[in-house]
Amino acid sequence: MEVFKIISERRSIRKYKREPIPDDVLEKIMEAGRLAPSAANRQPWYFIVVKDEKIKNDLADACRGQRFVGEAGAVIAILGDPKASRWYKQDPFIAASFMTLEAYEEGLGVCWIGAFEEKRVKQILKIPEDLSVIILLTIGFPGEKPSARPRKPKEEIFFLDEYGKTYPFKT
Repeated sequence: MEVFKIISERRSIRKYKREPIPDDVLEKIMEAGRLAPSAANRQPWYFIVVKDEKIKNDLADACRGQRFVGEAGAVIAILGDPKASRWYKQDPFIAASFMTLEAYEEGLGVCWIGAFEEKRVKQILKIPEDLSVIILLTIGFPGEKPSARPRKPKEEIFFLDEYGKTYPFKT
């Protein structure tokens, strides 16, 4: 599939079918994250793939009661290592983006979860104190097909050479 088509069609999924994700598909998504670029190739990340039902439900509680977290086929906790790079927050987001695009390519849906209690997530997943939980990704077969959400007009957000100088779009 064409990357731009994936970007334009992808939606955040908050309702999943109760269907396991095949291991080869999940591993391809994981590999997409591992191959993501990082500043100075430091790769300041770790990934915890959660498939266990009880652990996913515990994570749903730690995610302010967002029940769909527990209903996803898998949840991937993406961690950053502050000792590895000063970009330990930004680089894991790049990996999460690559994983999101590959998941869509594989026919799966993803939702980025930023609303969580980090201390509880660390306890549930036995994450060392010196690592940061950057984002949680729910992944699974979509149980919904949300419509596109409104986007700001490009003329309001893109500028040429300086802020406020409208970019001269040709199309």
